[in-house]
Formats: sequence, structure tokens, C-alpha cells
Amino acid sequence: MFWFKKTDSGRRKTIERLYGAIVAQARAPVFYRDLAVPDTVEGRFDFLVLHMHLVNERLVRAGEAGAALGQELLDRFFEDMDASLREIGIGDLAVPKKMRTLAEAYLGRTASYAPAIAGGDEAALSAAIARNILGTEDAGKAAPLAAYAIETAGVLGLQPFDQFLEGRVEFSAPGRTNADAG
Repeated sequence: MFWFKKTDSGRRKTIERLYGAIVAQARAPVFYRDLAVPDTVEGRFDFLVLHMHLVNERLVRAGEAGAALGQELLDRFFEDMDASLREIGIGDLAVPKKMRTLAEAYLGRTASYAPAIAGGDEAALSAAIARNILGTEDAGKAAPLAAYAIETAGVLGLQPFDQFLEGRVEFSAPGRTNADAG
């Protein structure tokens, strides 16, 4: 596959472009201003996890090359988390413990999102997003975010794998769903 033939610097550029696009989408002000994502360190982390999951699920479906690209993207995510912890003053001895906590959080959240997204179960996804991102049990508050995530999974699924290999990724517009397109 093409991904395995890319040079290390070419793969790194692809990963940086993909990761940059994911971070930019997860930090779009509309989510925090209009859709109740908490504008906190935890809120930003949790919303970035949702976006990482959406993209990684798409990549894994592309086979071995997609899984390899997804793993490198996930490695980049955790490199960023490590650097962020150090930047906010977490000491060298505490960083590994914090990273373990972040990895467990990532795995737990993605485990709750995966079946709901795969099955298009907006109610289950709303409950998971309410709990994990919004910090509430009121799934109704998370319904617009769940609709966005399911719509985005569909948009990502339609993108050719070559587009990801070029470092390009497209997301659904926040607050817009297929029902709105009518």
C-alpha cells in the first residue's frame, strides 16, 4: 500500500495535517458557544477524543494501511497530550501516571461511542456524550452533538481513503444534520 511506501517525513506531514484538521474541528467555537461543550481542559480533551474516534474508526475500515495510519494518528494525539501536560506544569515523574489516566479515559469513552455510532443509535450516543463530554445525565442536551457525530461518521465514510493519505479530512458542519438538508 501507498502508506507503507511513504518516507518517514512524508508520513509525518500527513499525520500533522490530519491531526491539525481534527484539532481545528474539535476546537471550533460553535461547539462551545452554541452546543454546550464545556470550554475547559477536560471538555476540550473529551471533545477531541470524540473526533479522534470518528476519524480512527473510518481509517480502520480501510484495512491494514488505514489501521497503520490510524495508529500513527493516535500516537500523535498522545504525544500532544504528553506535551500539553508538561506545558501546564505537570512534573516528569507524574506525567506517566497522568498519561495512563488519559489513555484509560480515551479507551473508555471510545468504547461507549463505538456501538452507538456504528448502529446509528442517536439516543445511546446522546447518553454517552452527555455523560462523557457535558458532565450530565440529561441526554437531551447532547442530542445535537450526537446527531453531529453520526452525521460526521457518514461524511467520513464517504471520503476516499486516498484523501486521508494526502492529509485531508472533511467533517459535517456543526449543528447541521441530514434532516436539515431537506
